[in-house]
Amino acid sequence: MRKMRVLGNFVLVFAAILAISCSEFKRLQKSTDWQLKYEAALRYYEEEEYYKAAVLFDQVLPIIKGTLDAEKASFYRAYSYYHQRQYILSGSYFKEFATIYSRSEWAIEAAYMSAYSAYLQSPDYNLDQSSTYTAINEFQVFINRNPYSEYAEPATKYIDELQRKLEKKAFENAKQYHKLERWEAARVAFETFADEFPDSKLNEEILYYAVDSEFSYAKQSIRSKQKERFGKTIELYEEFVDKYPDSDFVKKAEKFYVESLDQMEKLSKNS
Repeated sequence: MRKMRVLGNFVLVFAAILAISCSEFKRLQKSTDWQLKYEAALRYYEEEEYYKAAVLFDQVLPIIKGTLDAEKASFYRAYSYYHQRQYILSGSYFKEFATIYSRSEWAIEAAYMSAYSAYLQSPDYNLDQSSTYTAINEFQVFINRNPYSEYAEPATKYIDELQRKLEKKAFENAKQYHKLERWEAARVAFETFADEFPDSKLNEEILYYAVDSEFSYAKQSIRSKQKERFGKTIELYEEFVDKYPDSDFVKKAEKFYVESLDQMEKLSKNS
């Protein structure tokens, strides 16, 4: 019973503190004293009450625009949204800060955090990758402008990670065409992948599937188109073997090559 009483008293005290805190925040929101709001926003930020800090920074910044206090308020506002995982807003405010306060001691960090906020918006590979492209672009611009910054190394790492995500999406899209037996679309997708990601570790498999797709496309084509498409299969096979002579896919690809040669011979005799 005593423990229950103590617990009950604690809950009442906590509720009272919470009520006081909420009423104080509401008074601050209605206050016309910008200095009071500014100091409270900084205090809330230090206490990790980021929602309250962000609200007050939003209110006070239009008033203190152009002052020395505005720089700190702008920087902390961006972080207040970042800590709430509102990455669209944090990215926008970090970018704005880096532009307006380009000579600030926090400008480089803000530019990096703008890119990092875009990185945190990047979804799974099978979804729309607009934010992924945005993050890659922002990280690359950041590295170009700040190659010796402490943030250059992690920025490079994140670009590599995002690039692999784009590779995976492009690879899976191409494989989907192959699975659906849309052979021409598959071959084009595989070749496009190799052009867009020339350094990808997936290119060995990609080129094999390009051979496979073109061969299947040739087999189902009308007779007048077969010679051209079996010829394309042979070209792709030769490119594949030239680049990956020790590939595990060589034997499988060779079957398409041999049959393509055989078909080309038959077509030539009957032409």
